[in-house]
Amino acid sequence: MQPTQKGPDPQRGSNPKERPEPIIELRNVRKIYKMGSTEVRALDGVSVSVYPNEYVAIMGPSGSGKSTMMNIIGCLDVPTSGTYALNGLEASEMNDDELAAVRNQEIGFIFQTFNLLPRVNCIQNVELPLIYSGLARKKRRAIAEASLEKVGLSDRMDHKPNELSGGERQRVAIARALVNDPSILLADEPTGNLDTKTGEEILDLFEQLYARGNTLLVVTHEEYIARHARRIIRLRDGMIESDEMVDRPVLDAKIQDLRG
Repeated sequence: MQPTQKGPDPQRGSNPKERPEPIIELRNVRKIYKMGSTEVRALDGVSVSVYPNEYVAIMGPSGSGKSTMMNIIGCLDVPTSGTYALNGLEASEMNDDELAAVRNQEIGFIFQTFNLLPRVNCIQNVELPLIYSGLARKKRRAIAEASLEKVGLSDRMDHKPNELSGGERQRVAIARALVNDPSILLADEPTGNLDTKTGEEILDLFEQLYARGNTLLVVTHEEYIARHARRIIRLRDGMIESDEMVDRPVLDAKIQDLRG
């Protein structure tokens, strides 16, 4: 299959002026690692745009470049060449401190291993990004409580991670990701440590977040997980192999009901 670098425009309308600006825009991005005299092209000229309130899955085999792409989108790394803009900010030109600020303000991370602090309770875990933002204790407590309520954990706020099920821990991690009202939610194999039933519950929660207007990017190697998204970007050998919209009329009807 011939690699495709320009994906579909899900926001395309009859008048280009009516289209929103992309929230994520990678332009001819390359990431090259040097190992002795060998160059490894982890990403090789990737261009892609993601728009507000998209639900996108990023797929690819080991070595395809999906983790590198996730790191660049998540402002954990910068391209060797090309540019990356997040919500109008040129992240590819930022220094480490600026990237850290963008990660805290613009991106909500959801990890396979939850990454919760074991010695503090749910609400203290969720408050953590707000501490870095400098909010007063009373205000951040109220925001953290509201975030936990959104993921259905209003009755578990005082519990520590070891008192929760795997699904509940991931819900705490999602609440933490939401707490700063980020531009995007970036999930790396979010159901990888969960059984099938609990994984379904997390995917149902993602549907609810999408219905509320959140922008979601899910990195996964599982076709079943990817098919919950509305768009799938497939990588191979550091390039975009395909970029397709997913037709999900049943779930989209459900989303319209949720949006009321």
